[in-house]
Amino acid sequence: QVQLVESGGGLVQAGGSLRLSCTASGSSFSINGIGWYRQAPGKQRELVARFRSGGSIDYADSVKGRFTISRDNAKNTVYLQMNSLKPEDTAVYYCNAFIVLAGLEYSYWGQGTQVTVSS
Repeated sequence: QVQLVESGGGLVQAGGSLRLSCTASGSSFSINGIGWYRQAPGKQRELVARFRSGGSIDYADSVKGRFTISRDNAKNTVYLQMNSLKPEDTAVYYCNAFIVLAGLEYSYWGQGTQVTVSS
């Protein structure tokens, strides 16, 4: 079994920064794609940024130039550096990973971390 644990959310003023972390823990697994999604109240969950299995990166248009995704493979951790935050970035941010266990790929989600940006 694998767990994804997120941290780093909080309350910040518009224009500020936050850094989210997500660590995958368990045994005998590997990670294909991994990334971040978010869900604001009354809205659908949407992609923020992700590493595809081949290593390429996707960003939502709304965060390009402000957010940066990075990863530390040795620590099974992915980060999301969020700069120039806007009130519309307020949401619960979820980590998602495609984990390979015993040759099969599974999608895992973290529990979510709240990001609130005040105007």
